[in-house]
Amino acid sequence: MFYRYEGLDVFYEQSGSGPAVLLLHGWGCTHEYYKPLASLLAPSYTVYNFDLPGFGASDEAPSDWGLGDYVKMLEAFIEEHCDGPVSLVGHSFGGRMAIRYASRHEVSRLALVDAAGIKPRRTLKYWLRVYLYKCKRFLVLKVFRRPDLFELWRAHQGSADYKAASANMKPVFVRVVNEDLKDCLPLIQAPTLLFWGENDTATPLADARLMQKRILDTRLVVIPGAGHYAAFVEGKEEFWRQMQDFFNVEG
Repeated sequence: MFYRYEGLDVFYEQSGSGPAVLLLHGWGCTHEYYKPLASLLAPSYTVYNFDLPGFGASDEAPSDWGLGDYVKMLEAFIEEHCDGPVSLVGHSFGGRMAIRYASRHEVSRLALVDAAGIKPRRTLKYWLRVYLYKCKRFLVLKVFRRPDLFELWRAHQGSADYKAASANMKPVFVRVVNEDLKDCLPLIQAPTLLFWGENDTATPLADARLMQKRILDTRLVVIPGAGHYAAFVEGKEEFWRQMQDFFNVEG
């Protein structure tokens, strides 16, 4: 089914009955990642499993959207569909949304799965890359006046997620990843489970350690040798067990 928000059609699957749990996937993913978890929780909860704007069957987000716009969409959906405090499960970008929401609203439970939200310290190497990028942009656009060459070159820059994003979603991605949510963490009052891959390079384990220190009620589970998709690949069985325990459901 679809939720209509400010002209956008946002796809979601609803299952089960009881208190609401919202499943928020990572950048470049879809609700398909969470289908096994939705099945686990449905006997005890009403589960809302989304394709966030820009992914899966949902419309693309407007190019001027940032994290705040995604969270406003989430707030509007919850106000319209849910009674009482909800629980949130957020992987990567979905974790970023969950952190922002939980810092502003009462939440029953919060599961952050290799969640984004901590802006990394920038090294000298990073700033040199930024300087070189700006120099090349100036030369190509202002001196040689070749915007076509600039767009061709820029398409090959950045992370895999940035390269895979559509032209419309690229500025959204840049805006989102540059938000730092450290100050939101102490505002979270909900019991929080942190589930992490030991070798996650997208959202390093150090991010989870920082979240553990700053969120009042937390428990951290680390999957040895696993990466950014620990909950869905290397550690999926442990993720299943941890979700059973955290949400008090039977297998």
